[in-house]
Amino acid sequence: MGSYNIQKMQKKLKKYMDEARYIHTLGVMYTAASLAMCHGEEIERAQVAGLLHDSAKCISNQKKLKLCRQNGIPISDAEQNAPYLLHAKLGAYIAREKYHIKDPEILSAIECHTTGKPAMTLLEKIIFLSDYIEPQRSKAVNLAEIRRLAFQDLDRAVYTTMRDTLRYLEQEDASLDNQTVVAYNYYEEIIRRREES
Repeated sequence: MGSYNIQKMQKKLKKYMDEARYIHTLGVMYTAASLAMCHGEEIERAQVAGLLHDSAKCISNQKKLKLCRQNGIPISDAEQNAPYLLHAKLGAYIAREKYHIKDPEILSAIECHTTGKPAMTLLEKIIFLSDYIEPQRSKAVNLAEIRRLAFQDLDRAVYTTMRDTLRYLEQEDASLDNQTVVAYNYYEEIIRRREES
């Protein structure tokens, strides 16, 4: 414990974010800490991942593409067409290079916080959900239910979040990263098996 200077990270990060994004980021950090307390994850690791999850969000789309190319970060077709999707991958890179985060699980939690992935670790689930349920969020359907589930049943909360996200993206005809579909199918199967047993 105490190996990260979170206050110093906050000061540095604030310079690169607009006010609304910074407020969201603090909300994710505090929500992640709360979920960590509830589910037995290291609080400080959850705080760091929550604080840095959107560290690349305020970078322009063209610069996101450029930075990914310069640093060997793979770009999928979906990301090429919708570069804003790159902020998670690029955020993990920034956390490692600019904030000196070496913990692979923190970096992975940042990298998959928008799409999720199959068989997420406890920390990855916490960051994925914290981004969705932090106190500033208000528009998602079933938000109150997902907030409740996040403190009771992480897998069901992840599944419900992914289901609602996919429905929303289909309705909006928005860009969809296939990783979200793969992750959703994985958690749908977990919930189905649980209900059958």
